[in-house]
Amino acid sequence: MKKTFVLVVLFILPLVAYLFFASGVNNFGRLPTLTENVSELDAMDTEVRLQDKITILGFLGRDASLRKGNAFNLNQKIYKRFYEFNDFQMVMVMPKGTEDIADEIREELSNLTDTSNWNFVFAEDKAIEELFTSLNSDLQLDEGLGTPYVFIIDKDRNLRGRKDDEDEGTKYGFNTNSVAELNNKMEDDVKIILAEYRLALKKNNAQRKKG
Repeated sequence: MKKTFVLVVLFILPLVAYLFFASGVNNFGRLPTLTENVSELDAMDTEVRLQDKITILGFLGRDASLRKGNAFNLNQKIYKRFYEFNDFQMVMVMPKGTEDIADEIREELSNLTDTSNWNFVFAEDKAIEELFTSLNSDLQLDEGLGTPYVFIIDKDRNLRGRKDDEDEGTKYGFNTNSVAELNNKMEDDVKIILAEYRLALKKNNAQRKKG
C-alpha cells in the first residue's frame, strides 16, 4: 500500500495537475468580448485614447469626492499590480466642473504610487452618457453621471467581461465598493487579458524571426 501511495504522489498527481492547468489555459485563455466598438473619446477635450490601450474605464461622476474610497480601492487592488505593463491605463471620465476634485484624488493617490497612468477625462454630460451607452451593459449611471463600477476595455475598444459569472451570469463591470470583488474577480480578469496580449506578442515576434 505504501509503495502504491508513493507512486500515486510521484507520478499520477503531477499528471492530473498538468492536465488540469492545461485545460484551464484552453478554457480561460481569453476574456469574453461582451460589446464591440465602444466609443472613442473624440467628443471629449483630451488627448487620451482607448484605441491601442488596455483600459480600466470608470465614471466617477459629479459627486466624485464621495468616490475617493472607490478610487483608492481600485488603485491598491488593481492599478498598483499592473500599471507597469505596456499600454495599461486608467481612464476616469468626469463631468466638466469637477477638475478640482480630480486634482485632489490624483494628489492623494500620488502619495501611494506612481500615478502617471491614471487619466482623468472631463466632458459634457451628453458625451459622458453617449460613451456609457456605447458599453451596452446592464448597468446605469446615477443622477451625477457616476457609477462605482469600472470596465475592462481592450486595445480594439471592445468591452471584456464574463459570460458565466457564478453570481451575475453576464458580468459587464466590477464594483469598486467591493474589495473582495476586485481581489477575487477583477484581478484575475486583468491578468487574463494581459496574458492574452503577451502571448499574441510572442507569436508575432516568433513569426517575424521565422520570416
